[in-house]
Amino acid sequence: MARLVEIHPADPQPRRIAEIVATIRNGGLVAYPTDSSYALGCHIGDKRAMDRIRRIRKTDKHHNFTLVCSDLSEISLYARIDNWAYRLIRSLTPGPYTFILQATREVPKRLQNPNRRTIGLRVPDHAIVQAMLQALGEPIMSSTLTLPGDDTPLTDVHEIEARIGHEIDLIVDGGATGIEPTSVIDLSEGTVEIRRKGRGDVAALA
Repeated sequence: MARLVEIHPADPQPRRIAEIVATIRNGGLVAYPTDSSYALGCHIGDKRAMDRIRRIRKTDKHHNFTLVCSDLSEISLYARIDNWAYRLIRSLTPGPYTFILQATREVPKRLQNPNRRTIGLRVPDHAIVQAMLQALGEPIMSSTLTLPGDDTPLTDVHEIEARIGHEIDLIVDGGATGIEPTSVIDLSEGTVEIRRKGRGDVAALA
C-alpha cells in the first residue's frame, strides 16, 4: 500500500518534501494536491511510471501528460513560445491553467502528442507543489487524478488510498483541494483555443 505523508499545506516541512522527492527520483508514483485538484506525478520521461498512470486511468498511448513546472523559465526550456504567447502565459501563472504548446527537443518523444508534437505545461500556485519542484530541480510529469467512470478528480486522501493505494507508492496529504481540473488553453497553432473550461477563469480569452 502507498505511504501516506501528511504535510502542511502553506508551510511544507522540508523533511517530508525530501521524502516525496526521493520517491519520485526512485521511480515512484505519487498522488499529490495542486491548486486545482489532486494529480498523479512521477519523474519526467519515466516510461514505467507512465504505463502505471495509463493503467490506473485506463487511457491509451495518446493520453496527454502535463509537465508541471516551477516557473516560466522552465516552460521556455520545454516549449516553443512566441512573444504574444509568453505574455499571455505570464499573465495567468502561477495558476490553475494548462497550456498546450509545441514541444522542444528537451521533451522526450513519449511525452509528446504523437500526431502534433505538442506538450501540456503548467505552473501551479500551490506551496507544496512549488516546494516539491524546487527540491526536485526539474518538472514533474503529471496527470489529473480522475479515475475511469468518475466525472470529477479525486480530492480526499482516504478515498485515494482506498481506491488506488495498492497501485501507487505515496499519497501526499496536504488537505482539501478543489474538484475542478485546470482550464486547458491550446496555443500551439498561433491562436488561443480553449480546450477545457476548468478552475481557471477563461472568460476574457473566449
